[in-house]
Amino acid sequence: MLSASSITADIPEANEWTYSMRREMQEIVKGLFLGPYSVAVRSKENYLEAHGITHIICVRQEIESHIIKTHFVHKFQYLVVNIKDSVTENIIQHFQKVKNFLDCCFAAGGKALVHGNAGISRSAAVVLGFLMQKYCLGYNEAFSLVQQRRFCINPNEGFVQQLREYEPIYKANWSVSTNGQCSSREQSTWKRKRDSIENDDAMDE
Repeated sequence: MLSASSITADIPEANEWTYSMRREMQEIVKGLFLGPYSVAVRSKENYLEAHGITHIICVRQEIESHIIKTHFVHKFQYLVVNIKDSVTENIIQHFQKVKNFLDCCFAAGGKALVHGNAGISRSAAVVLGFLMQKYCLGYNEAFSLVQQRRFCINPNEGFVQQLREYEPIYKANWSVSTNGQCSSREQSTWKRKRDSIENDDAMDE
């Protein structure tokens, strides 16, 4: 399992965002892509294979299963996460199984796509929860990381509130597993990487 101190090696460079990119998937950290359902339809099988995708997390409500489909169960490993895009929906309950699935994917050398319908709210919240837990990031830091690669993300207010409430939960788990809280060195490593990205963006303006 990757540690928080290794996050700098896992962050790909962000491309300049264009409006059309919302219909594509973006690599958020090494091996983890976030995008819309349109990249996981039948016609995109070769596209997914070309990017090395081996695992797919499909975030949908059960009643959407006839619209948001799992087309490639013969080719990729799937995890379907039943989430409604509602401010009252409990998303924290799904975080551990998502992390287990992604940890298995990366341990096997695979790459994963997380998609909902538009790749903006539900699937973005799932990715944020995973990154916060895996790299011991606060919500704002995780959001900044994801948004710099997929600018259109916009989790609903209920999801944002739950993600903020989730922070002390996973940090307590980190404290138990590492005999201490997320270290200042781990946090400063991420902050240096974030500042470097922001400085590069400013120079391009």
